Amino acid sequence: MDRSKLSLVVALLLAVCSLSPTSLAEAVYCDLQPVDLEVTYITTQVSEGCVAHVPNATVEVHILFLKFPKDISKLELTVQMSKQNGTQPREVLVVISTEKFIFLQLQNPGFPLHLAYDPSLVTFQKISGVNVTQMPVFITKIQVLNWARTKGAITSTAELNDPQNIFLHLDQAPRSPSSCSPERLMDMGHTLQWTPRTKDLARGCRLEGVAGHKEVHILRVLPGPEPRPRTVTVKVDLRCAMGDTGAVLILQGPPYVSWFIEANHTMQILTTGKYSLKSIPADDIPGVQLPDTPQGLLAEARRLNASVVASFVELPVANEVSLRASSCGSGLQTSPAPVQTTPPKESCNQELLMSLIQPKCSDDIMTLVLKKELISTLKCSILSLTFWDPSCQAEDRGDQFVLRSAYSNCGMEVTENVVNNEVVVNVLSSSSPQRKKVQCIRMESVSLQLGLYLTPKFLQASNTIELGQQGFVQVSMSPSIPELTLQLDSCQLDLAPEAETMELIQNQAATGSCVTLLSPSLHGDARFSFLLRGYMVPTPKAGSLRCTVSLRSRNSLEAHRTVSMRLNIVSPGMPGKTLVLPAVLGITFGAFLIGALLTAALWYIYSHTRPPSKREPVVAVAAPASSESSSTNHSIGSTQSTPCSTSSMA
Repeated sequence: MDRSKLSLVVALLLAVCSLSPTSLAEAVYCDLQPVDLEVTYITTQVSEGCVAHVPNATVEVHILFLKFPKDISKLELTVQMSKQNGTQPREVLVVISTEKFIFLQLQNPGFPLHLAYDPSLVTFQKISGVNVTQMPVFITKIQVLNWARTKGAITSTAELNDPQNIFLHLDQAPRSPSSCSPERLMDMGHTLQWTPRTKDLARGCRLEGVAGHKEVHILRVLPGPEPRPRTVTVKVDLRCAMGDTGAVLILQGPPYVSWFIEANHTMQILTTGKYSLKSIPADDIPGVQLPDTPQGLLAEARRLNASVVASFVELPVANEVSLRASSCGSGLQTSPAPVQTTPPKESCNQELLMSLIQPKCSDDIMTLVLKKELISTLKCSILSLTFWDPSCQAEDRGDQFVLRSAYSNCGMEVTENVVNNEVVVNVLSSSSPQRKKVQCIRMESVSLQLGLYLTPKFLQASNTIELGQQGFVQVSMSPSIPELTLQLDSCQLDLAPEAETMELIQNQAATGSCVTLLSPSLHGDARFSFLLRGYMVPTPKAGSLRCTVSLRSRNSLEAHRTVSMRLNIVSPGMPGKTLVLPAVLGITFGAFLIGALLTAALWYIYSHTRPPSKREPVVAVAAPASSESSSTNHSIGSTQSTPCSTSSMA
């Protein structure tokens, strides 16, 4: 054979070899459609998150950013922490940030836990040992992070899309960085596992040109952000008739993934990576080489003479995957049409239902709104919704019930500052009505006072502050109403036009190291301190201090008010500036003490420098003594003319 013919043969062989199953898969026709197969999985991968190791933190903060496609969702949260052997117990704060309404079911953690959330969006069945902190309304994630940093050390953050269950493990992760910097597609490792809500994950089709009823289940696990060895548990539950053995299971994933398979039916198994079977305790079984594309896997199914792709599922890196099919071996099971059946009776969650009753108060009218979608989610059927006076019934407005009344009707109990009533709810599943006390605060009777003080004792208010001086601010409420709590939302000092506005407090948190939130007074007055910068060009002469506060009642009612005051700003050493009484007394006493000490020192020098052997007549001593006394008086006068003394004399 000559050289040219040999080259042609080699080229033909290479062309034939290049037609691998993966390339032939392009010709496989399979119209994947949703099928009747339940798929659930547990994963540690989140769309964005971080984990930090903060061993010396007294309070560790874990933040959950939750996104839901529906307006109302249910969430089950489990929080666990290993026993701390001989170490100081840590305080744990779990922050829940969501834009949609959720019913939170918390599994009893068995240790003290703090939860923070917006009560208008999260309904929580309170359990013992769990304290709740009302979180302000935030718009951005940065605002949530800044607020959380004021509460403790951020140990983990996670953004989850439509979670159904969350398992949060609070043990420290020693190999993690010392600070939490969120990253996209983060593997949370041992810290967090979660189960997303799944719908239409499984698809299937018929493979044309293949006879028989052999079916294949294909699970493809996509690579994760961190290529670390892991074992994926796969549970397969097939409801098969006796004799139906024509099922194939194909598991394809990254090379660092091995498999632990638990199946209730005999199946032919092909996997990438090693696998083991729960039913056969033995060493790991080596895997085979499989295509890493959907079309390639479909071609592999055709090569195995499978006529039906019963399920084709693609998932992110998971710890556990469950596949449940209602039948097997009888062909493709598409999603069935809904059949009219009598639904099983489910009890109404009356505790959550009553938690939805939150009155709104304005213009001397109390209003309560219950959305029917929320009521239906709780499996409740409301027969009647009234105030204490049964003649005041709720109005049915199609998608919601509305109960409203003026403060002068429906059995309202009106005091000087508070309006009380009771809501009565009759539900179909209960023989006795449910009752809840509601109240409105008459905000028009509440006044706020903003005061600036120059000492932390908050004794004497001032409207003047010096550049470089520390100011102490207090916001008080009059009259004092025990049912109301006062909280600072934001404060700023407007120094226009000479200087920019100084943001002191934002989102109930200090904006920098020069601002400190202080403990409230015994009467509940909100307090903080700030340090005014010492050098500004041009120098401001006045400023406007403005604070926004929130007034909350015990039943989560909230109102916002703004209060402001005008401040005079003086420069250090400025002539004619007014000093408060404690400063005047302090400077006066200091000047007196310095003068006394100088007089004693001069007398000591004079008495020890005079020659002891020469005694002059009394007449001769008079002149020098007068001169010395004059010199002494001159020195004392010089001491009192220093800036401090001049200020005190003024």
